[in-house]
Amino acid sequence: MVSLTMIARVSDGLPLAASIQEDEQSGRNLQHYQSQAKQLCRKLNAQSPDRCTLEAGDMNFHYLIAKDVCYLFLCEASFPRKVVFAYLEDLHSEFHDQYGRRVPTVTRPYSFIEFDTYIQKTKKSYIDSRFRRNLGSINTELQDVQRIMVANIEEVLQRGEALSALDTKANNLSSLSKKYRSDAKYLNTRSTYAKVAAVAVFFITLIIYVRFWWL
Repeated sequence: MVSLTMIARVSDGLPLAASIQEDEQSGRNLQHYQSQAKQLCRKLNAQSPDRCTLEAGDMNFHYLIAKDVCYLFLCEASFPRKVVFAYLEDLHSEFHDQYGRRVPTVTRPYSFIEFDTYIQKTKKSYIDSRFRRNLGSINTELQDVQRIMVANIEEVLQRGEALSALDTKANNLSSLSKKYRSDAKYLNTRSTYAKVAAVAVFFITLIIYVRFWWL
């Protein structure tokens, strides 16, 4: 499996740790993805969504932000997102326990490169097919991945659009959709009342007409 794991400080994009697994048979150029990962980390800020998936062809970038640290994972798009975010949550828990207090003060890139050992061991367990099959029973509190924002890496990097802006657009679309449904419901209700009123007026007019006609 071709993969890239990167841990970076959100406030300035400083890489703190990284791990790369290349597959010579795949012929992928991970240097290109490394560059994209670093650019992405530099674009993150306090307003960025804390969980996101960025599509890059047949590969996906997934990231989790917690305690001003971004945990990013690149893998094949076919790899289950639920497993990916469980993996990132695991990295966050261990990394924060080991280095959380030191994160704000380090100035040298990859100051915690020794964390690669834990990354490799943990990634191997999450890739294991038996673990993936049992994931649902092992951790039932995973966030619903359907609610995690999905965007395109090119939109974020080439066009320079901030993830926070994309998240705002997604929220605006959701709000507009809700408003549309509300307006449609209101109009349908008004239409129903208008039809009932028209029928009532017709029958009242008919009753009055018949009454006075026969009198």
